[in-house]
Amino acid sequence: MKKIINKPENFVDEMLEGLLSAYKNQLTCLDGNKRIILRNPPAPKGKVGIVTAGGSGHLPVFLGYVGKGMLDGCVAGNVFASPSAQNMADMIKACDSGSGVLCLFGNYGGDKMNFEMACDTVEFDDVKTRIVLVADDVASSPKETAEKRRGVAGMVYAFKVAGAAADEMKSLDEVAAVAEKALANIRSMGVAVSPCILPEVGKPSFHINDDEIEVGMGIHGEPGIEVRKMMTADEVAEALMSRICDDMPLAKGDEVSVMVNGLGATPLEELFIVYRKVAAILEEKGVSIYMPHVGEFATSMEMAGLSVTVFKLDEQMHKYLSAPAATPFYTNLNK
Repeated sequence: MKKIINKPENFVDEMLEGLLSAYKNQLTCLDGNKRIILRNPPAPKGKVGIVTAGGSGHLPVFLGYVGKGMLDGCVAGNVFASPSAQNMADMIKACDSGSGVLCLFGNYGGDKMNFEMACDTVEFDDVKTRIVLVADDVASSPKETAEKRRGVAGMVYAFKVAGAAADEMKSLDEVAAVAEKALANIRSMGVAVSPCILPEVGKPSFHINDDEIEVGMGIHGEPGIEVRKMMTADEVAEALMSRICDDMPLAKGDEVSVMVNGLGATPLEELFIVYRKVAAILEEKGVSIYMPHVGEFATSMEMAGLSVTVFKLDEQMHKYLSAPAATPFYTNLNK
């Protein structure tokens, strides 16, 4: 294992120390607990809080989207492991400004169980909560059982539009409804060409031959839907867009935002080659693209590969995507 780290067991805490030091004007931690990251300064009184949580190893998700216009708090777990329910409960209470807290996170068993326990805990302190699950990965379950799908890069769009709704001082139910509406119109799918290595494990999370690509791979190394011989960038774009558009049909005149997301070890140049083909596919359908996102938004350590996310917009979603935001890894200066 070659990694630029110190001791593997200190990987997460030392990463958090660096993040907090680098962005001390935007982030803080709760009572010295580095695992609980809060926006700095805090949100205004009366605004619905929006929080998330998940395992480390996916930066910029989740920690990188804490800030104005997006998340109010995030709890970090160990690499690819859910944080504790107690840390989640402490974060929720810290992010309640009097109007309740939306818990917006990926559809993973450990996170779901611990957030449910945390929400039960904070009820004793009269903190209102709502849970909205991100389940945008079309490869992880068929449309008939879409509620079982994993949450992947599409959660960034959900954070963005829910945060914009909360900034309008909408109620908890209204903010939750905006997040649910967004997620109903978001689909993602990815491919992987090499695995990652978890620091405390010290070996690859899965094996794939040098001349192969895994289609539908999850961001924790979950198996995809098929292994193929290596594909060209255009073939990758066509395969992903075909599956996404079958699941969420697009018509002439529709508007979407597209995210081509690197999984940690894919050059930006390659992401733009894929985006080029995705844009051509959508142009052929008569679909326009607004605010494309190309870069690393939700990674898997040093896994090589990428995902494509399509977010179908209406007037409301267009407005909320356009709204200003300022976080360490996502800034939108639209007024």
